[in-house]
Amino acid sequence: MLGRILVCNKACRLASLVVGLLSFSEPGYAGNISAAIVQNDGTPIQSAVISVRGKGQAPATAAAGTRATMTQSGQQFSPYVLPVQAGTTVEFPNRDPFRHHVYSFAAAKVFELKLYDSSEAETMLFDKEGVIPLGCNIHDNMLAYIYVVSTPHFGRTDKNGKAAIEGLPAGDYTVEAWHPDQRSSPETAEITVTTDGTVSVQFEMDLKRSRRQEKPGAFDDTEY
Repeated sequence: MLGRILVCNKACRLASLVVGLLSFSEPGYAGNISAAIVQNDGTPIQSAVISVRGKGQAPATAAAGTRATMTQSGQQFSPYVLPVQAGTTVEFPNRDPFRHHVYSFAAAKVFELKLYDSSEAETMLFDKEGVIPLGCNIHDNMLAYIYVVSTPHFGRTDKNGKAAIEGLPAGDYTVEAWHPDQRSSPETAEITVTTDGTVSVQFEMDLKRSRRQEKPGAFDDTEY
């Protein structure tokens, strides 16, 4: 499904105030994208990933030393969805008073961080784009996703289903929306960004029942 695209320039500023859909940058600055992701009934979707790639843009890796964090606390991963650019090193701090055993069997990254506690700092480099589900061998309820993209332009929706991508050079772009519970392939929209405004895009998704659980698993590896 293609996202609905709403574009406006300075000439229609008055109309934008009425409909409340678009905002504007001062002349000379790069353009922006404002994305909204909702379910078919209009309910906002949190933790969806928006990524933007320019037409003809080659895959791009993160600058050396780029880092992100996936925390383990209260027998849960946080955040539930972590978008990163390829080439990013992700830290996996354990904030619980017991050990975890993080793993993934994803095609984009097969790895294990074997039993470790809060005194140890575990990291992993993610250098290939794709979806990487995370689990814990000790706590079966723990589930999260790292979504690796090959563009520096990406974001994650908040509780209102909104995300903003700012500072884009003028040009043609493909916007992609992804969520771990969507029934279809990632949604896409083709847009044109100018230097005098914000392009608003809305996606509608059909979500299946979430696999995420809140119930605790075993306390520690002694119960495994």
